[in-house]
Amino acid sequence: MLQASHNARHPASVGCARRYRLALQLLQNAGGQQPRMGHMRRADGIVMTLTLSMCAMSATAAPPTDYGPLALPAATRFAALALRCLHQEYPNHISHTLDGAADVRAPHELTPAFYGCLDWHSDVHGHWLLVRLLHMFPQAPFAAAARAEIDRSLTPANIAGEVAYMRQAERASFERPYGLAWLLQLCAELRQWQDPQARQWRASLQPLESEVAARLRGWLPKLHYPIRFGEHDQTAFAFGLTWDWAVTAGDADMRAALADAARRFYAADRACPLGYEPSGEDFLSPCLAEADFMRRVLDRGAYARWLSAFLPAIPRRADAAWLAPAVVTDRSDPKLAHLDGLNLSRAWMLEGMAHGLPRGDARVAALMAAARAHRDAALPAVTGEYYEGGHWLGTYAVYLTTQAGLH
Repeated sequence: MLQASHNARHPASVGCARRYRLALQLLQNAGGQQPRMGHMRRADGIVMTLTLSMCAMSATAAPPTDYGPLALPAATRFAALALRCLHQEYPNHISHTLDGAADVRAPHELTPAFYGCLDWHSDVHGHWLLVRLLHMFPQAPFAAAARAEIDRSLTPANIAGEVAYMRQAERASFERPYGLAWLLQLCAELRQWQDPQARQWRASLQPLESEVAARLRGWLPKLHYPIRFGEHDQTAFAFGLTWDWAVTAGDADMRAALADAARRFYAADRACPLGYEPSGEDFLSPCLAEADFMRRVLDRGAYARWLSAFLPAIPRRADAAWLAPAVVTDRSDPKLAHLDGLNLSRAWMLEGMAHGLPRGDARVAALMAAARAHRDAALPAVTGEYYEGGHWLGTYAVYLTTQAGLH
């Protein structure tokens, strides 16, 4: 059970003042003057309000450094990252095929629900972040703003626009599989939250949920090879998110299709070359994501045997040195900043692997030690100082600190 408790272990000398300066900078008008509140854009006012709220709440609103529950100050900080960008249309990186001049349109016209946070998938999982934190902290200082921003997106008209866009010609591979899997994860979170407004949002999303699920079910039997990659196209990570949705939604056909993919793609894999990771722009580990997916599909005994062959070098003692966190050299570079995400996703994948093993398995200590090292390396970097990471890393921090993949 998560609880709203302060974490007093982390110094706050950098955090509060710096966040205030960054928020103030966001709100400066074209003439360089400090803006009056009446002249703020709605999203900017939210950022300023949450920044001041965080500083007033505690001088320790920093990432937790233990495996205890997510603290309210950290949850508030992560919520602020999503609220800043959920409806920030520019800068925008779209994957959009033009069939003619009429297709040259603004992002909010193309995909009216999910056009912020730089790209479609980041906006989708920014909504997931807010829904998950609202579910866990319904009385948090960010709750009213989060509800308003989600409600602004998830209207029947906006979702109808999303479905219409997705169904147009030449969009068969749109956001497949990464963005589609995150859309299902958003739907899964709403399915698990017994809140009147959450039920309303879920009902609005239902046509898009059905479209996305049907697309993935139709694609899986045709996919002849797995995609072993450290970025969006990777199949193992998307399969894990989709599996969790299928369990929540009671979709036996999707689970059967994913189990078949696991058998075809991964069951016979041996000696995954973890030493070759990471590539310079990874935010997902090909080896660990596969292992984290397979623990969902196999029972504990079968998984223990499979993992012995797949990653035979995992130590049988509490040792973190076997898998060092990735080094990030420039967080203002959007591709190099991926490595912060890699450290976060590695941490939750390592936890997932430990969770999938039988009780008493000697490898659990090494997996958890490596998870802790990656967690401690990554969470202090989730600040929003650079939009290159700020538009998406909050989701990865929330997925990790709320143990989303384990529940």
